[in-house]
Formats: sequence, structure tokens, C-alpha cells
Amino acid sequence: MEMKIITNIENPLFNRKEIQASVEAQVTPSREDIIKLVSEEFSAPIENIKIRTIQGRFGSKIFIIVANIYNSKEDKDNIERKSKRDFEENKSESQDSAKEEAVKEEPKQEKPVEIQEEKSKEDN
Repeated sequence: MEMKIITNIENPLFNRKEIQASVEAQVTPSREDIIKLVSEEFSAPIENIKIRTIQGRFGSKIFIIVANIYNSKEDKDNIERKSKRDFEENKSESQDSAKEEAVKEEPKQEKPVEIQEEKSKEDN
């Protein structure tokens, strides 16, 4: 894949670069492939990149990419909306950690042992 930068705008208000690029490929590139290309081109960590859109035209091998490159992961997390999948992953992680903490805090209690009397065989 070959990437050409169309626009590169620095946005100091949001601590990010807003880029628009064109990518030539045989099939629609995946978001992971585009993130790797942008990361290599701008020497930015993968966690700091948010792909906004990947647009292609029918029958064309050129795709327009719109992406934001943040200065830090915290800036990205504070500004970008979380997808439903990300929200659910964070929710399940927090529930798992809460369960682990509850288990650690709860003292183990020994259960009283009950002695069961053996029933004698049926009377003959």
C-alpha cells in the first residue's frame, strides 16, 4: 500500500494532528493496516491514533483516509467518543477487578463440619 498525505493540520486546542491521506490498494484496507501506515509515517504510537473514516469509490483503487493523531493516549481518551465495544470492554474489566478485590477483602470463614450418622441397615 502506498500513502500520500493530502492535508496535515495541527490542532493545538485538542493536542492533535488532523490528517487526510490517500491510499492506493487493491481491496479496502482494514483499520489496523491504516493505523500501522499512519504510525510509521508520523512516528506516532498506535494507541494515539484514531481513524475517523476510510472512504472508497466503486471501481477505484484509491481510498481517502481521515485520521487524528493525538499527543498522548490520555488526550485521545478524553476527547474521542468511545465505541459501544470499547465501553463494554471497559465495563467488563471494571466488574472483573471489583470481583477480585471483593474476594481479596473477604476473609475466609471455616464452615462447621457436620457429622452425619450412618444409617444402620434396614432392620431384618
